[in-house]
Amino acid sequence: MQKIKAWINELGYKNYKIEMVGGDASFRKYFRLFVNEDSYIIMDSSADLDSLSPFIDISVRLLKAKVEVPRIIAQNLQEGYLLITDLGSRHLADILSTMSVELLYMKGIHEIIKIQEADTTNMELYDKEFLMFEMTLMQDWYLNAHLHHELSEEEQSILDNSLEMIADEVLSQPQGFFVHRDFHSRNIMMETGRKLVIIDYQDAKIGALTYDLVSMLKDVYVRFDPKQMEKLALEFKVLKGIDVSDEQFIRWFDWMGLQRHIKILGIFARLDIRDGKSSHLGNIPLTLEYIDEVCSKYEELKPLGKLFKR
Repeated sequence: MQKIKAWINELGYKNYKIEMVGGDASFRKYFRLFVNEDSYIIMDSSADLDSLSPFIDISVRLLKAKVEVPRIIAQNLQEGYLLITDLGSRHLADILSTMSVELLYMKGIHEIIKIQEADTTNMELYDKEFLMFEMTLMQDWYLNAHLHHELSEEEQSILDNSLEMIADEVLSQPQGFFVHRDFHSRNIMMETGRKLVIIDYQDAKIGALTYDLVSMLKDVYVRFDPKQMEKLALEFKVLKGIDVSDEQFIRWFDWMGLQRHIKILGIFARLDIRDGKSSHLGNIPLTLEYIDEVCSKYEELKPLGKLFKR
């Protein structure tokens, strides 16, 4: 904290107060800086310096695409600090309800469309190798380390074949889009005036059409009627002008969600075991529910569904 205060002093702020806001699933920490009637957020990335430059780079790309993101007021790349605009503390998750979900998710869909138009020059690809790597986190951290379950030879074969099939299916849909990678209700802020502001986007890649869409509509922190979510997914398809059948689009949507949810099982277990952050374990049952839903729907995924049930 002394280093942060020294930096704030260097910026010329006086008679200020600093309060801890909290952290996220990364190693970053956040503080609120109060100066007279104004407030700002201090992002402390000192434990993860490599994440700072990508955050700044992606912020610029999104701003150019007219996506609302926090504005950077000052930066200290050596120590890993950013001073950014204070968006308040109201996340989309805080105001979602069965009455408001359609309106708010349609706002989110329009933001995804803008995000997908952002510049992707020199960004990393969401290729098959990375899709597979993400899904293997599930076996390493969820099955082996969390559940203490070692797969039999038959189970391993089912899992390997299923993950390969999922990755190929994901890559069969339109690619080349700017992907936020964590576009869910806790990473969308509600500013005054009902404007959505996007955060936590520094890990963006170039990837599949439906990635951010399924992140929002099949959110592991909140659950709404699956048929209503499919309807909203098809609204996105119409707005994007995607010329495929509804059935094909929903298949893309479902299988993309399956890849993401398998990955998330591994990440939630890793956060608990490696990082001592157990709060995400409570979201595992809903994540498993999404996985079971898709595996039950498609014949070729039923062996994987049975494996998870075992």
